[in-house]
Amino acid sequence: VLRERRVPARADEVARALVEHGRMRLRDGSEVWAYEVDGFGNAIFMDDANVPSLSGLGYLGCVPANDPLWQRTQAAAWSPANPYFFRGKAGEGIGGPHVGLRQIWPMSLIVRGLSSDDPATIRACLKTLRDTDAGTGFMHETFDQDDPAQFTRSWFAWANGLFGELIVRVANTRPALLEGTL
Repeated sequence: VLRERRVPARADEVARALVEHGRMRLRDGSEVWAYEVDGFGNAIFMDDANVPSLSGLGYLGCVPANDPLWQRTQAAAWSPANPYFFRGKAGEGIGGPHVGLRQIWPMSLIVRGLSSDDPATIRACLKTLRDTDAGTGFMHETFDQDDPAQFTRSWFAWANGLFGELIVRVANTRPALLEGTL
């Protein structure tokens, strides 16, 4: 019982610490959530396609979708400010340090679609996901930014499960996006 009473206080303490120490300024001066801080005032900005991620905070319910700090963070994660943001002939998305450069994780596109209320963004995510499955009908761990036939993990259950969640959500909230051509 004593521990249960401390949980809300600890959660409040963590939330205050995040606000005080978990933010940073990018080179352009915009304030974003930091990916990593060291406790000495230094911070790193990047994002990784895995969930949890900075760009996935809205999807996870950690921040309101209209939170300006999170919106700036997500925009920066989907830009060259993130060393793991890749854009090529096959599409654009977030990768990570795990499988190398130029490798976009479909999971990043799925989470972007799950985090967005913008039909154009959701449609673009769906189109890229459809066009980068290398004809397999499955989501892979990664695909090359220029050649989706170059992918890792022919079957990646985590990404396929998230993709199913995206399709169900879109079918329930914006079914017109699934009709016709993307």
